[in-house]
Amino acid sequence: MRNTSKEPPVSELHVTLPEFLRAYNKAIPESFPRASAALLKRFKEENPSFFKQGDFWSLDLHRKRIMDWLPLNSKVESK
Repeated sequence: MRNTSKEPPVSELHVTLPEFLRAYNKAIPESFPRASAALLKRFKEENPSFFKQGDFWSLDLHRKRIMDWLPLNSKVESK
């Protein structure tokens, strides 16, 4: 069945950091570390190439990368 809606899927929308944070934490398994605003800001600082279109987040673009990055960095709090 084809999607005839002209709106992109929610995972492709560009959202603000608070919107991304809510969606990310809601969708990940309970066994995964939770993201925080401070950790996401640190992720952005360490990975500027993922944010070439400004201060927008996308589940489609960022979720997997954060899931890989977060376990190694969630124990160290942002400065």
